[in-house]
Amino acid sequence: MQKSKFSSLLTGRRSVFSLLLLLSTLSAFSQGTGNKYAGEFLAIGVGGRPLGMGGAFVSLVGDVTAGYWNPGALARINYPQFSLMHDERFGNLVNYDYGAVAIPWGTNASLGLSVIRLGVDDVPNTKNAWLDLNNNGYFDNGDRLDYSQISFFNAADWAFIATYSKSLNEKLSYGVNLKVISRSIDNGSAWGIGFDVGAIYNVTPKFRVGANLMDVTTTLLAWNTGRKELITPTAKIGGSYDIPFFKTGRITPALDFDVRFENRKFASLAHVGPVSFDMHAGLEYGFKDLFALRVGYNDVKQLTFGAGVKLPKLNLDYSFAKFDGNDQLGNTHRISVMFTLEDEKFKRKGN
Repeated sequence: MQKSKFSSLLTGRRSVFSLLLLLSTLSAFSQGTGNKYAGEFLAIGVGGRPLGMGGAFVSLVGDVTAGYWNPGALARINYPQFSLMHDERFGNLVNYDYGAVAIPWGTNASLGLSVIRLGVDDVPNTKNAWLDLNNNGYFDNGDRLDYSQISFFNAADWAFIATYSKSLNEKLSYGVNLKVISRSIDNGSAWGIGFDVGAIYNVTPKFRVGANLMDVTTTLLAWNTGRKELITPTAKIGGSYDIPFFKTGRITPALDFDVRFENRKFASLAHVGPVSFDMHAGLEYGFKDLFALRVGYNDVKQLTFGAGVKLPKLNLDYSFAKFDGNDQLGNTHRISVMFTLEDEKFKRKGN
């Protein structure tokens, strides 16, 4: 059974990607301290609704996912909420999972906890299984593997996010995140602690602006190998506007910008010296607060689509993204659910 499992990994495209991922990660271990892309798994996004809009959500969020998108908006929930999302990437090779819970606290505050995991599971480790029968230092047709010596390991990134948010008045709310990050690959592991601060402001009842400064103090990741990485601050700023559509619907355009300080000269929409700028754009049509259709364009130049249905106490959302020009990477499907304890006994005090 073990031999059959490993053989299929070697012959399929999944094994090729696993090998490339492993080699690139091990290469990073051998280099000196680096900052660029150290926290990239935290930039993927959560929730079928925002991802269907290309991630343009920093000013539109008003639910439990605010723990990720903008901690300042979490104070706008009036009932406890739970959310879950599953995302499979690169032909189901990479699994991305998210879960969150949030509760109103007093008359104008909220508390939340979010968990994110990005992982490649059951990666084969053959460093002790290679039998070089030709004694030429290369693995070729004359050589073989000792399958009894093959082991498997997981490569995973975890983020645990605790959120506190408070409303200053009906227009302005603000919040802060405490993040604990854990990364591991084979015998290597790292830990780090970071902070986010965010705010959201209603210019008018239909026009909102928001900002989220992620890793505001710069987040240090310390590996047990002695390597150190820094996750530099990222500023997410954006706005959204509700446009009535006939009597039963609305259209909401949203636009966000990511401002990074990692010298991304060739992997960004625009840059000025070490400062780079990336755009998220989204459009949502909602009908009677019952269902919605969405389209967006994200920072990695993907066109996204999505749809959502609102049931009593339950929201179901789906989003789709395609990797243009590379069919081998497959498409990305995300499904998320959000449950609201919309009952009078759970309602925020004072509302």
